[in-house]
Amino acid sequence: MDSHIYDVLVIGAGQSGLAAGYYLKPSGTDFGILDGADRVGDVWRRRWDSLRLFTPARYSSLPGLKFPAAGGSYPGKDAFADYLESYAQQFQLPVRTGIRVHSVRRRDGVFEMQTSAGELLARNVIATPGANSTPNIPAVAQELDSGITQLHSSQYRGPSGIPEGGVVVGGAGTSGAEIALELAQNRLAGTVYLAGTPTKHIPDAVFRFAGPLYWRLVNSLLTLDTKPGRKVAARFHQHGAPLIRVSIEDVERAGAVQLPRISSAADVPPDVGTVIWATGFRPDFGWIEGLPTDDGGWPATSRGVVPELPGLYFVGMPFQYALTSGIVGGVGRDAEYVVEHLLRIRAAQGASSRA
Repeated sequence: MDSHIYDVLVIGAGQSGLAAGYYLKPSGTDFGILDGADRVGDVWRRRWDSLRLFTPARYSSLPGLKFPAAGGSYPGKDAFADYLESYAQQFQLPVRTGIRVHSVRRRDGVFEMQTSAGELLARNVIATPGANSTPNIPAVAQELDSGITQLHSSQYRGPSGIPEGGVVVGGAGTSGAEIALELAQNRLAGTVYLAGTPTKHIPDAVFRFAGPLYWRLVNSLLTLDTKPGRKVAARFHQHGAPLIRVSIEDVERAGAVQLPRISSAADVPPDVGTVIWATGFRPDFGWIEGLPTDDGGWPATSRGVVPELPGLYFVGMPFQYALTSGIVGGVGRDAEYVVEHLLRIRAAQGASSRA
């Protein structure tokens, strides 16, 4: 056991954890950033080969370092992974890779963390949802014929890895639409189906001609501080994020066939040999003892602060504060808020102990 007690341990070295580290660094706080991967950015490197960011480069930077690409371009996953790695290096963030966090519990004012490197102790913890995400596979998957190959979108790499025959992509959000489009454009045999109700599409022209205005809308107006923002937040987890860069019309023009949501085995066409579940990830926070959650299973927080477990914070949750909270360009503001709150409480406790 490492008896050292950190001031702060950050779980996850993705965009959210690194943004938190950026704001912790100047404070002189004794902190560390833990990540289960062997290399910063590996979560992105492991995703499907053709994946690109869903927002343009000009809105995909972390605080303090502009993304090195043309503002209107959509960087690929490997370019973004390299950006995260260079970000950690440039700001000399104390990232420890290859360490998975198994459990967290608060005891006597200190968080005890059971990890693959043994027990670690911290007075404060900043958790990022991406550090422990669980693929969401609908229950209907168990009803499908055993001869049908099933995989989650996180396991998809490209068309060459999919067996011949018809393919259903279940889930018509951005990931599902992207995968269905790629399959429809590159498969030599077999029909590609996209099943589900698509979310609204944001035309490319919006970013091209009204990008700053649109970003101001989703980043500043659609927040928990405004009535329109609270209305959108209430529906967010049910309907998902809007389609960006690809539309259902694009998918259909490529030859894919749109289907309703798969609710039973009978909804799968007989020619289908593969189902790819592009149904996102479900919240799974059972590894944090005593964490209060909302009806959707997400941590019950106030802008990332957990009042019931003092010293516990989150960054990177969907609609944590704004519509942009779960994407690269929005995590910086939430990270700054959380770190400022943490440092303010820490300073007050220090002053109290000296009084």
